[in-house]
Amino acid sequence: MSNYIAGFIPRDGSLQGSRSAAYSLAMAVMAVLTLVGIASGVYSLYVGHEHTFGISREVPWGVLIAAYVFFVVTSTGLCIVSSLGHVFGYKEFLPIAKRAVYLSIVTIISGFLVIAFEIENSWRMPYGNVVGANLSSNIWWMGTLYGAYLVFMILEFIMLQRGNHKYSIILGLSGLLIGIAAHSNLGAVFGLLGGREYWHGPYMPIYFIVSAALSGCIAIIFFTCMAYKANGWKMSPVTKHSVHTVARTAILFLSTLMFFTIWKVIAGLTGVIPGKYQAMTMLISGDYAVNFWGGEVAMGLILPFVIIMIYKGKSLNALFFASILGMIGIYMMRYDLVIVGQLVPHFHGMRILNYPEQFSYTPSIYESLIVVGGIAFCGFMFLLGERVFYGHLSEK
Repeated sequence: MSNYIAGFIPRDGSLQGSRSAAYSLAMAVMAVLTLVGIASGVYSLYVGHEHTFGISREVPWGVLIAAYVFFVVTSTGLCIVSSLGHVFGYKEFLPIAKRAVYLSIVTIISGFLVIAFEIENSWRMPYGNVVGANLSSNIWWMGTLYGAYLVFMILEFIMLQRGNHKYSIILGLSGLLIGIAAHSNLGAVFGLLGGREYWHGPYMPIYFIVSAALSGCIAIIFFTCMAYKANGWKMSPVTKHSVHTVARTAILFLSTLMFFTIWKVIAGLTGVIPGKYQAMTMLISGDYAVNFWGGEVAMGLILPFVIIMIYKGKSLNALFFASILGMIGIYMMRYDLVIVGQLVPHFHGMRILNYPEQFSYTPSIYESLIVVGGIAFCGFMFLLGERVFYGHLSEK
């Protein structure tokens, strides 16, 4: 009887861990939280964002945009990680490739779910995207490219399930190229906004791609460890080596992102752009200092880097803990990026009477529930995928 690489589980699919009461309870809780999030979003669409969201004319993008960026960045990163295996032929990445492709689909759908409630007339978007196509709009390109990316990733996953490696490679490469194009374009949505000095700059699309690669490494470590814990399996040496290889790859992107962060701070504090300086002071010594130093720097960069280096990527428990810290820290990166960039008033340097020096934003309960619903949907689909696809096991 042929065995599976990941855990050497028999082909009959006797996944006792996945049938446990705790597993079913976790799925039920995720499903309920997803419905609560959807209900909050529907209610907000019915009542109006001005009554249920914490956004304003001055700060029009809130936590839903940050959550959307978090999900789509993670999706692109998972696509990058999976392509290293079955597209570019690095065998060390093959045991986690199927799960990475599946999760890239789940995370981008989670992002679409969240942003659907941020767009007040989201049901018009598919029609308007075709009839009202604006080729000069970065946001139009973002929606179009991510839509095409989702199609290619779904087709790639179908080909992987059927064992059609020839077409899965073609579709995987196409999805990777479109995903990177979409993601660099998402960076351009921020980087080309001249009215927001904190975001503006040519490095933003590059930063988004590098941070996506890191997000993909952190996410696949987290979900792979979670999968084996949830299923009650013992990870095989081959899969352990794959996870360790991903962890070592994460070191490269952690180092690169540290480089970006250092120069972002230096450029913000020593440059001649007042809005960028004011936003940076909010991060390093103002209202968002805890987010920046505790979330972005400590949890998102330094602690995962130190843990992986100390254990040399060989302790699964240490890697799992590092991935949890990394996921939280990366979410804080997205939140700070979106929110802080809007808090500097356009005319802050003109000393206009009664004009605020800094805007404020606090997510409402409805926004928070929608974000929780998006995270819960991602968790539900992850657990469902482990059960339906038998842990995305690959045959020897």
